[in-house]
Amino acid sequence: MSKLNIQLPDSLVQQTKEWADKDDISVNQFVATAVAEKLAALSTVKLLESRAKGASRAKFQAALRQVPDVEPAAQDRLPAKRKKPASQAKPQKSGPRRK
Repeated sequence: MSKLNIQLPDSLVQQTKEWADKDDISVNQFVATAVAEKLAALSTVKLLESRAKGASRAKFQAALRQVPDVEPAAQDRLPAKRKKPASQAKPQKSGPRRK
């Protein structure tokens, strides 16, 4: 295990302490986990970018042609569309009213 001495703005240190306390872990563990999560995200992007370089529309369409054209199993079906409740309906445009 290596030691790393870093400088952080006071506001980040305070937030780090608060979140570590809420998670009931040490600041060291919180920072190590945060760095690991960031590195995993960056590695994922790099992997997807490299995989995308080998992609093509022809390969994608060839893969789709291999998928059987059948109805999905009951547990895989999307629910039927329902009308949105009035509270979620788009608001009417309000403008000058004509008489």
